[in-house]
Amino acid sequence: MNVTKHFLIAALLLAGTIAFAQAKSDSKVAPAPKPATLTGVVTDSMCGASHMMPGKSAAECTRECVKGGSDYALLVGKKLYTLKGNPADLDKYAGERVTVKGSVSGSTVNAESVNPAATAKTKTKTHKKS
Repeated sequence: MNVTKHFLIAALLLAGTIAFAQAKSDSKVAPAPKPATLTGVVTDSMCGASHMMPGKSAAECTRECVKGGSDYALLVGKKLYTLKGNPADLDKYAGERVTVKGSVSGSTVNAESVNPAATAKTKTKTHKKS
């Protein structure tokens, strides 16, 4: 009887420890979204920088992949963010370099605005007549 009682107490302690550890791991809170302005190329989460449809432009490939279930994405350098926002805006800029204002949470950008990226102005030299 004593052995059974000890076994039952040990089993209950083990079950309680497992339940506590599981509850603690489930309570991890996702990081709060941070305001951000990012500049990159609108693509899709499947292709990223390497579009795979032969004979299709980056824009056409992006649109086809999104129709097939892929998410829009923003490629910033080598980092790929899932892009959430107004589908019409994202579609309009597929394959183009844009500036996105919104918030970032992990690898997801929640776009509040999407606009064409400013192009870098090149300085031209002017020569004075002597």
